[in-house]
Order: sequence, then structure tokens, then C-alpha cells
Amino acid sequence: MLSTLKPVTDIKRHAVEIIGQLRLDRIPILITERGREAAVMLDVGTYNGMLKRLELLEAIAEGERAVTEGRIGSHASVKARMAKRWAPKP
Repeated sequence: MLSTLKPVTDIKRHAVEIIGQLRLDRIPILITERGREAAVMLDVGTYNGMLKRLELLEAIAEGERAVTEGRIGSHASVKARMAKRWAPKP
């Protein structure tokens, strides 16, 4: 995804307009300070989507680590363990 380049001074001077445009086109804004990349501005929907994808990727990585470390079980054994754990208490 391409981003729009904006100096930090533009953000300071035109924040309301820039945020409005960001909501419409959802194109990230790369903010520069003294000509160098300093930060990225995203609309909330894009940001939340990125967080959800990151959470999923972290779960996949954890699953891969579990397989590598041998922390796995058959469907039947896991199902039995979960049934025991969540069984109603007498």
C-alpha cells in the first residue's frame, strides 16, 4: 500500500483536513520531520485491521512453536482434557 508523504508542519497546520481525507481514502500518511521519516498516521479501521492480523499471525507463530517443541496432542486427547477441565463441578 502506498502512503502519502506529509511534513509534520503540514500535520500541525491542517490536522482536521488531513484526518478527514484519511478517513475517506484510507491511505496511510508517512509523516516526515526535517526530511526524515518520523511516524505513520492511519485511519482507525486500518489500524484495527492490522492489530487483528497481527494477533492472528502471533497465534499461528505460537502454534508453530508448539509443534516444534512437541507440545501437541491428538484431537481426541485434547477433547477429553477440555471436557474434564470444563465439566460441571459436583
